[in-house]
Amino acid sequence: MKLNNTQKKLLRFIGIKISNFLIDVLLKTVRIEVHNFDVIKQLENKKNNYIVAFWHGSMLIGWYLQRNKKFAALVSKSKDGDVLTSILEKWNFHVVRGSSSNGGHEALDNMIHLIEENFHLAITPDGPTGPIMKFKAGAVITSYRTQVPLILLGIGMKNKWQLKSWDKFEIPKPFSKVVVIFSNPIIIGKTLSRDEINIKIKECENLLNELQNKALLKC
Repeated sequence: MKLNNTQKKLLRFIGIKISNFLIDVLLKTVRIEVHNFDVIKQLENKKNNYIVAFWHGSMLIGWYLQRNKKFAALVSKSKDGDVLTSILEKWNFHVVRGSSSNGGHEALDNMIHLIEENFHLAITPDGPTGPIMKFKAGAVITSYRTQVPLILLGIGMKNKWQLKSWDKFEIPKPFSKVVVIFSNPIIIGKTLSRDEINIKIKECENLLNELQNKALLKC
């Protein structure tokens, strides 16, 4: 039987709702061990907003940890983005739909605007299409332009499902342990040159990979 557009939309809506429910049930069983979370508490006590960056393949836990706070996220207009938007809105994120893969100027403007509106910002710096674990400029440039601290988030899990997607997307298995390590706040100096900013981007990539490896070793 061939489905019409209305039927397809209904089935997709039902699928998204079921996925949301299953993800919530799963993550409530997972034991998340967090290291260096004091850096977040200190910023929040001072009522400072900030940017958190984590790899695309680890984003399920990365997003989940920031739920029910004043966080914003930029999500692509793709069908996959529809699923992510539904999940993030349930976790009380402010979601802005837009492309970060075509030039990036609109995405950068959106991210800066969200910071100016006093949201915290969660970014997957290798998204939306990779290369995997390669730090794109957006998070660092947004931090530079707004002078808001950037915090990197390493996420490790051993007992997991790993999808055959470009980002090797990770889903923790029920009742498994996940280790999360927050970096100290990174300040991107306002006087840095373009070359120095490029060096800082590479330093952030190396540090995030280091945090990722440390988190995996602690699992």
